[in-house]
Amino acid sequence: MSITDPKNLQSALDWRYATKKFDPSRRIPSDVWKALEASLVMAPSSYGLQPFKFIVLTDPKLREQIKTASWNQAQVTDCSHYVVFAIRKDMGEDWVDQFLARTAEVRGTPLESLSGYKQYMMGDLVNGPRAAVVNDWAARQAYIAFGTLMLAAAVLGVDACPIEGMIPAKVDEILGLGDQGLASVCACALGYRLESDKYATLPKVRFPVETLVEYR
Repeated sequence: MSITDPKNLQSALDWRYATKKFDPSRRIPSDVWKALEASLVMAPSSYGLQPFKFIVLTDPKLREQIKTASWNQAQVTDCSHYVVFAIRKDMGEDWVDQFLARTAEVRGTPLESLSGYKQYMMGDLVNGPRAAVVNDWAARQAYIAFGTLMLAAAVLGVDACPIEGMIPAKVDEILGLGDQGLASVCACALGYRLESDKYATLPKVRFPVETLVEYR
């Protein structure tokens, strides 16, 4: 599938749906998963700060525990890969410094030359008014990665189901996220649909483009 052809993108969007029944016997090939993993890493975020972490659950026993904290949804255990999206709580100067060190490393830029950028971010997210809602801000960045992953999956012919039906505090407890300064916000199940999933063939219900898109 060529991503340069608009028709292919439209076909992928028409094909995808929130998968209710996954085929537990089918696994995402390693090369396909690496591409999906890259979509998470390459997802855009404000300032490029990536105030999040993605926990990919592969342990069946751990998934069973997460299932109990996710309204017993079968997708948690039946899918090929299950990703929990977590934010870095109360993000502070240490994460800004790590990001700037990485920037200097990747771009071959003297760290000192980034001091102005640091002060700008600190004045907004750490010491500014937005510091009071920085966790909400981080969650919005995580959702950008969430959407990026789902679109990438559709283009690659991988089924996905976005999951907010979970008890975040319980998920955090099971995964020990609090000890890492993390907090879960949502999750995504990925794999391949069962042919018996009736939702796969139901027409999508969407408002007309004229209702949702306005040109001025």
